Amino acid sequence: MSEDQDAAGAMSFIFEAGVLKRAARTGWWFAGVKHPESIAEHSFRTALIGMMLAAMEGADPARVSMLCVLHDTQETRITDIPHIAKRYLTAAPNTAVTADQVAGCPPAVADVINAAVAEYEDGETLEAIVARDADKLECLVQAVEYRHQGVADVQRWIDSSRAALKTASAHRLANAALTEQTLSWLAPPNA
Repeated sequence: MSEDQDAAGAMSFIFEAGVLKRAARTGWWFAGVKHPESIAEHSFRTALIGMMLAAMEGADPARVSMLCVLHDTQETRITDIPHIAKRYLTAAPNTAVTADQVAGCPPAVADVINAAVAEYEDGETLEAIVARDADKLECLVQAVEYRHQGVADVQRWIDSSRAALKTASAHRLANAALTEQTLSWLAPPNA
């Protein structure tokens, strides 16, 4: 492949990932959220939470953040399939979708992305465990925020997300999310 073809392949993936800024997290519609967060918004905060959890758990924060950024990129092609729909639908494995997405990228880029998605999907390394906790914790935090905005039917998201957490740090953050006020950060320091 020429350098121009490599660049075009990489840019194709970048443009495709941009779709995630416009694609809604559809499961929230069942809770009554009319305009739910986008997949990209979810992935951004998941990466931030992942970086923090990694520091708390002794994992590699940069690696965890990368896993978090990439964990839902496949949804440009298979969409955000709500949990209930997964009872009836079978999607291609995320690793296969990712391989197709990055097939035109420079080999070094494709290798990095494919390896990260495979690690996340395998869920065996400390970084993958922390990244998965970040994903669940972000869902819990989003549910708490939606509840604060008046969406009443979010408890099932809180309960299922909390039950899926593996690390002690994620459990501590979940407890804080459930007891703190969503706008407590507006208070002046030491107030």
